[in-house]
Amino acid sequence: MQRICFLLRVKPDRLEEYRERHKTVWPEMRQALQETGWHNYSLFLSDDGLLVGYLETDDFEAARAGMAAREVNHRWQAEMAEFFEDLESGSADSDMRPLTEVFHLD
Repeated sequence: MQRICFLLRVKPDRLEEYRERHKTVWPEMRQALQETGWHNYSLFLSDDGLLVGYLETDDFEAARAGMAAREVNHRWQAEMAEFFEDLESGSADSDMRPLTEVFHLD
């Protein structure tokens, strides 16, 4: 099982709306994440806009590819892109760069 952690940045003037949107993630989006191998997926947001994401998966690239193939993900990413600063690809999913794990207490 891979443990994946990544960072993104939410625009400071969009923090509250970003939080609100994640209180009601579409059921079909939640289902797609589960079906494509995104387990124990969490997002943490600081008051300055730093977003920390964490998930566990058997294969991160396969999990990302699985979501990329889902229509619901295209709709979600299109709606959420405006919340982020400095998206190189235009999509938060594509801009996720896993951090290197340096310690894990097992």
